[in-house]
Amino acid sequence: MGGRGRVALYLQDKHPIRDGMEYARLAEQHGFEAVWQAESRLVREATVPMAAYAAVTSRIKVGSGVINTWTRNVGLMAATFATLDDLAPGRIILGLGAWWEPLAAKVGVDRRRPLVAMREVVAVTRRLLAMERVTFHGEFVNVTDIEIDIVHGDRSPKRVPIYIGATGMKMMELAGEIGDGVVLNYMVSPSYTSQAVEALAAGAARSGRAVDDVDRPQLIVCSLDRDRTVALDRARELLTQYLGQQPHIMKASGVSQDLIDQIGSELTWPASPAEIEKAMRLVPDDVVQLITAAGTAEECQAKVGEYVAAGCTCPILYPLGDDVPLMIEAFSERRP
Repeated sequence: MGGRGRVALYLQDKHPIRDGMEYARLAEQHGFEAVWQAESRLVREATVPMAAYAAVTSRIKVGSGVINTWTRNVGLMAATFATLDDLAPGRIILGLGAWWEPLAAKVGVDRRRPLVAMREVVAVTRRLLAMERVTFHGEFVNVTDIEIDIVHGDRSPKRVPIYIGATGMKMMELAGEIGDGVVLNYMVSPSYTSQAVEALAAGAARSGRAVDDVDRPQLIVCSLDRDRTVALDRARELLTQYLGQQPHIMKASGVSQDLIDQIGSELTWPASPAEIEKAMRLVPDDVVQLITAAGTAEECQAKVGEYVAAGCTCPILYPLGDDVPLMIEAFSERRP
């Protein structure tokens, strides 16, 4: 892999935002095409760091990976991403997801009919970013005679593609039907990616498109370290948390139900460090390497190549280690 194809960087909340700004600059210098900012737990919202990354770079794209459809109304969402586009014209990507439980319920969100909600939010947000005046009365989105009300400045349509973060195959088909792209999830196996591409193709056909008309970047956990044992244990810790807290992703990955149940019995939500450390011992190396790129640089490059072969168009690498530049350099376009 390293340097012979598209590649992007994924940042969550492990590193201070100012460090993330430096990583975004370094990724741009090494030929990465995008930096994506997570927004999942109640830790770090996406748009503030996105603005920071956009402000210190000039070419790299900046995406939300992903914000949810429930907690920002479509008017505010469209205005926010129009604002980001003003800062970095043509470089902003809106990644949208349906969120997950139990977090949604804990903040009072009823995630009923997420496919309908996604369809409505995408349709209206897209029209607003096209600078249309919109009236729309749906099940989840109700707006009357609104537009992005730019008084001073550029009123031309905003070039902000909408990518749908999907895990389940019904959402995957919807992404193929209405999305400019899909953000494929992490902590899944390459065989899952192949299945996802089939669902995307079915959805794309409904709108008269081919699957290759739908961009398919994929989040990939990349635990790279010169010490292979350290790299594997770092990925094992994250995997253990996902086994306990997001079993729907783990089931989609091909992890055995017995292991999912074992881990689930050990962890509460949110899990304590002691619970995670105890549960980690149940997760074997082969499961770690099934659904993450973990180990030496060569092992990580080879695993990422498996996802590309399965249909991912652009790996979005989530660095688990503290040495983020080491990972960036391992996947640099400068590599021979």
